[in-house]
Amino acid sequence: MTIRTERTPNPNSLKYNLGRVLIPGGSANFPAVETAEKRSPLAKKLFTVKGVSAVFLGSDFITITKGDDEDWAEINEGIAPVLEAFFESGEAALTGGETAQIQEIGADTADPELVERIKQLIDEKVRPAVAQDGGDIEYRGFKDGVVYLEMKGACSGCPSSTITLKQGVEGMLMHYCPEVTSVEAL
Repeated sequence: MTIRTERTPNPNSLKYNLGRVLIPGGSANFPAVETAEKRSPLAKKLFTVKGVSAVFLGSDFITITKGDDEDWAEINEGIAPVLEAFFESGEAALTGGETAQIQEIGADTADPELVERIKQLIDEKVRPAVAQDGGDIEYRGFKDGVVYLEMKGACSGCPSSTITLKQGVEGMLMHYCPEVTSVEAL
């Protein structure tokens, strides 16, 4: 199995391209080891590597985030054997563990057709680009003209994510949906 690492705009995150599907059409974010305990044997094992502070599983990649004072060379030395052993085991990346239900902001007041249009634009035009950078973006609601989004993986905590949201995503959504006046990250 060949795994290619790729830099992301976030200096504390590296993207590991696997060349195999982990989660068909989806993703899972584990910002701390506790969040992986019941849901992902793979993420749980990756957290055993010294310096790993967050794990994001994309459809066919993994993004590892490290602490500010940690060294990539040391982390990468530990990641390779963990991934090799995991894929040899045949275990699934995700199990049927509990997932937190997230309340959608403005769900009771937003126009369903507009919300569908916003979600479609995010899925078709934004998510593929964000995945290229080792992350994901998810719709979390629409209220009073504001679209609420959650950044995950390399995009979470990335210095350029605010610029991406405000200049890229916000401008595009306002162009296609005049009802949108702003985009905010959760």
